[in-house]
Amino acid sequence: MTLARSPLARPFPPCPPLEGVTIRTARAGYKAWDRDDLTLIELAAGTAAAGVFTNSACASSEVELGRGQAKLGRARALVVNAGNSNAFTGRRGRHAVEQIMAQVAQALDCLPSDVFVSSTGVIGVPLPVDKAQAGIAAALDAKPCGFEDAARAIATTDTFAKGAHAAALLGERQVELCGIIKGSGMIAPDMATMLGYVFTDAAVEPAFLQTMLERANAETFSCITVDGDTSTSDTVLVFATGRAGNPALEDWDSEGADAFYAALLSVCRELAQLVVRDGEGATKFVEIAVTGAESDTSARVIALAIANSPLVKTAIAGGDANWGRVVMAVGKAGEPADRDRLSIAFGGLWTARDGEPVPDLDEAPLAAHLAGEEIAIAADLGLGEGRATVWTCDLTHGYISINADYRS
Repeated sequence: MTLARSPLARPFPPCPPLEGVTIRTARAGYKAWDRDDLTLIELAAGTAAAGVFTNSACASSEVELGRGQAKLGRARALVVNAGNSNAFTGRRGRHAVEQIMAQVAQALDCLPSDVFVSSTGVIGVPLPVDKAQAGIAAALDAKPCGFEDAARAIATTDTFAKGAHAAALLGERQVELCGIIKGSGMIAPDMATMLGYVFTDAAVEPAFLQTMLERANAETFSCITVDGDTSTSDTVLVFATGRAGNPALEDWDSEGADAFYAALLSVCRELAQLVVRDGEGATKFVEIAVTGAESDTSARVIALAIANSPLVKTAIAGGDANWGRVVMAVGKAGEPADRDRLSIAFGGLWTARDGEPVPDLDEAPLAAHLAGEEIAIAADLGLGEGRATVWTCDLTHGYISINADYRS
């Protein structure tokens, strides 16, 4: 299945090589496609690791093992398989992951627990161990490549390679952060999204790296949705090689901690939004801002209710500023709301204020805004100080076409 490039695509940014990060890709042949589908990233000894994973009760073996590995806070390698999620595959699936970990560990002279594995693709098909082992052997012999090559190799229904870069000054040391991500469907994370990886040459203590990732995740990956479905394999990992030579960041009082977090947040936000821009069948990128809620948590629930509404998303696809559908979504969210205080806007133009339609509304500016690729929806509840922003896309027939033929 060949997919047209998303009209919302962004070019892959310049991502400099990072000391302590060696990227190789190979063709394992998990699906009948003419491209590399196995990524092996070797990390320097002493690399710190942090991760967030799906809360799905049907998580893959990769996720189950990864949760325990992240608690150890160290890594020497990452393997990503594309085309087969290895989820809902029982003991055979777990055995395949353990074999991959053991093979890479032997090659790099490290512990199997230092090797993280992710897989993405069709659910319910055991990962073929023979293809995985041959792919790893080929990757170990391959020439090193760049982050864009890795971004392409980890993709499934993605229509463009997704990456982000930022730098931070820690005292007198500049550190770099480079991230890649894949994902375009089955996106409604309650922790992260599909498969995302951030690499940095900064020195960061594992526990603090985990703290920063969880905080950044709450503001970025957990604020996107394409279709309301949470994957069995959602994973976001951050690896810090420490090769920049800065004094290790230990807590928020460490010199440069705020600057590093700002860079990490920037990379995570960009990666998250790129997933939405590549939403299956998407033609419009939508930002939904909810204010005036009783709490930030309540605002986020309401914002996601709007973002996940098929009626709202199809109205956006059709260029219709149907604020009544936003009212519906607010009302069904299960959070405190008062009809007579609710106000709604599209593109900064209020269509309803304090529970009533705006009189003599000129819809021409609304139509112009809805005809664009960047759509803004705002809902103010008039109840308190709670606020949240989430990102989604429209829902078109393209989504149906992609997913109706996904296993072919």
